[in-house]
Amino acid sequence: MELYLDSANLKEIEEGFKLGFLNGLTTTPTFMQREGIADIDAMIVKLSKMVPVLQIEALGNTAEEVVKEAHRQLKLGLDPKKTVFKIPVSLEGVRACSLLRKDGLLVNVHLVYTLQQAYMAMHAGATYVCPLVGRLQDQGHDALALVKQCVDAVMHYGYDTKIMFSSVRNSEHVRNAINVGVHTITVPLKILKGLTDNNFTTIGTEQFLSDTRLMTVRVKEAINGTNPVVNADSNLKDAIVKMTEFGFGCITVVDGDGSVKGVFTDGDLRRLLQKDGEHILDKKSWLTCK
Repeated sequence: MELYLDSANLKEIEEGFKLGFLNGLTTTPTFMQREGIADIDAMIVKLSKMVPVLQIEALGNTAEEVVKEAHRQLKLGLDPKKTVFKIPVSLEGVRACSLLRKDGLLVNVHLVYTLQQAYMAMHAGATYVCPLVGRLQDQGHDALALVKQCVDAVMHYGYDTKIMFSSVRNSEHVRNAINVGVHTITVPLKILKGLTDNNFTTIGTEQFLSDTRLMTVRVKEAINGTNPVVNADSNLKDAIVKMTEFGFGCITVVDGDGSVKGVFTDGDLRRLLQKDGEHILDKKSWLTCK
């Protein structure tokens, strides 16, 4: 499944494409207006140099006007192999799609809300057909059923069209897209950045890092000015307080003369508690050094 970023914010675009594996960028005049962009042509040219594939709007009241606008934008210096022209679905829109495809150009017929609209776009040769899931759900419709029907139509009739899942509002939409089997999804950066997040993953990673530090620490590394030190005749609570205060998983244990007796770790603590229970906390004969 192709993964596109949906944005017109330059900082977001720069951040997103640092990932190195996004397939392209979708944007709209509305996005650009929100960002306060006055020179749309200049922005389009700039974006085309930043991303692998750029999907931009080609608007007009007639098919001829849409085709003329697409060719005008190409003359700005855009690469026709890396530029997809987005056209709102309509009778003139699908006619423009057919004309542009005959010119060898790439087309995304979007603002699709019905299977009939999707069918007309597919039959006109659209490279992409783009249902707007979030907007359709806002109207109380079963958007996922529509997307599934579009995917099934492509498979059943053999259309050379990719179904793009758009108007993504949350990470669940991404899961929906994967399950339905769409060919492409376009996602806002905020949602994209959260796709790898999971609390259990975070906890597991922190545990691995902590355990790795414990396995690699050496006594000579432990005994420096910033490491916690506890006297061997202190009780176990004192050692725990010191370890917590410094945020360490281990503590250096010294004799009365300051010589190193060993290193006590949180692993040692767990083993003591399992073996002897909570009453060990107040005892002084607790030391298990490594």
